[in-house]
Amino acid sequence: MKSNLMLLALSLFCVGCANSNLRLPSGHGIAGWRGRPHLDPKIEATWDAAARAEKQAAFDAEVRAHWSARNGELVNDGNGAYLTSTNSFGDAEYELEYRTVALADSGIYVRANPQVQIWDTTEAGGKWNLGADKGSGGLWNNKHHLRDPLIKADRPFGEWNQLKIRQIGALTWVWLNGQLSVDGVPMENYFEPALPLPRTGPLQLQTHGSEIRFRNISARSISETQADEFLRAHEGAGWTEIPVDSTLSAFAGAKDGYEASGGIVRCKSGSGGNLWTTQSWSDFSFRFDFKLPPGGNNGVLLRYPGEGDGAYVGFCEVQVLDSEHPKYAQLQPWQFHGSAYGLAPAARGYLRATGEWNHEVITLKGRHLTVTLNGTVILDAEVEKPLHDMKHPGLERTAGHIGFGGHGDAVEFRNLAVQELR
Repeated sequence: MKSNLMLLALSLFCVGCANSNLRLPSGHGIAGWRGRPHLDPKIEATWDAAARAEKQAAFDAEVRAHWSARNGELVNDGNGAYLTSTNSFGDAEYELEYRTVALADSGIYVRANPQVQIWDTTEAGGKWNLGADKGSGGLWNNKHHLRDPLIKADRPFGEWNQLKIRQIGALTWVWLNGQLSVDGVPMENYFEPALPLPRTGPLQLQTHGSEIRFRNISARSISETQADEFLRAHEGAGWTEIPVDSTLSAFAGAKDGYEASGGIVRCKSGSGGNLWTTQSWSDFSFRFDFKLPPGGNNGVLLRYPGEGDGAYVGFCEVQVLDSEHPKYAQLQPWQFHGSAYGLAPAARGYLRATGEWNHEVITLKGRHLTVTLNGTVILDAEVEKPLHDMKHPGLERTAGHIGFGGHGDAVEFRNLAVQELR
């Protein structure tokens, strides 16, 4: 197949740009794409520059052999490397249209991870035993979370299907032909199942043995503010605000170590201490936003009794920490941001850039602790015993206050809310 594809970087396609877009140009040129197969990102990361260049040349040759651009349509013959964006996305919305043929099986890789499913959903397609009867638009590779679409919305062969994907953290929303088929379900990490979905990665259009055509492709990065709005909507109703006024009237403890204005409570630089809510809870979800200065260190105290070291006398202290700062290079895994200090390690690498607001939800029910950071579950564990030789009597506590454990850094908190669990 002869093609004059151009694999050129498109500067508007980037991580962190609220209005960045990728669009398929008319004619025969493809900008912003490269070849890349189904490939574990960890393996790709081990390649040196020479190996990377050699492999990329081979992948791009496969694209030239099996992909073409015709009148604003991308056409793949079912073979070859996947068409892959040259840049990566974090939180983003993707829109495209596709048209395929009988026996088709394809999909959209988000952050280089499989996948939002596209396939022949008829009985004649021969894959009802795999779930094709449920329709396209699901997360077929999920093992623990919902994988089937909520509704079958495929159009007949020969018609174009419209696909919209919203990815925030690990949470995926999919609309197929205007109908919601995935509603905020975690997309599982195919290549490293024990870890959450990678925070960033390219978009890939899969080849899988049958012709498929794409058109009207666009991608838009979602800003942190927009992402948090979507996340709060997904978290639903039933939250009770913890008011933050200038006198910190809803709190007790080291008020002199903190200051509050405009709904933000801030640990004073060089000061701090334990500041806790006057109200106490047993089982609950605690929702908040936080902003870290470079190297910032604080913590959220759970079931705190109102005196003593919150990391030990309360149920636990969940780390609020710029754990990517060079001064923390020697941290133990149970000291990373989101970890239950000394008790349970959180997945690392899901903080936003230092100085940006992060959105977090901590849920404690009995001894089961879940920490969700910016839409990604980074800790989900039954907390049973310490991971070091310090005693931890607070694990026996069944109720207590929620607080902050300041360590002299100007860490900020806002939008505090609690949902009591029964």
